[in-house]
Amino acid sequence: MKDAVKDGVKTDSPNVVQAAPATAPAPFVPGAVVIATLCNPREKFWGMILALAAEGLSLSGAELASFEDLAVMVRDGEPFTPAVVFFPMHRIERVELDLPDGSLPSLSQRFLARTGLQPAAALASSFGAQKKAPDFVQNSGSHASRERE
Repeated sequence: MKDAVKDGVKTDSPNVVQAAPATAPAPFVPGAVVIATLCNPREKFWGMILALAAEGLSLSGAELASFEDLAVMVRDGEPFTPAVVFFPMHRIERVELDLPDGSLPSLSQRFLARTGLQPAAALASSFGAQKKAPDFVQNSGSHASRERE
């Protein structure tokens, strides 16, 4: 078989597909809206990634089974607090970006159409309030010195 040369690189086959450049953005970053499929027990969760590490996945969102109820609740102006959860890696079977599938809209698109709110903004709004550190952590003095005051 004749060797092919593409971009100065010799290959064994002319049908070799070059890998994407390493500069492509990572898809599973904080702020990405995903659907996580979990095992033991099997469940699905729709939400925004807060953190992804070797230990597990932190999300702000809701169980997929209650997605429709959640959208109606938000549309009707009822108070909405997404669950902030951590799933250990051994429970995670699959994580996929919430993207449209052909002519089927993504859950994010359905949420936006029903509520008028961007999912990432709705899912992040309550987390921002929870990110505030307790007083004794924000204060420059130690916890022990505050107890003596």
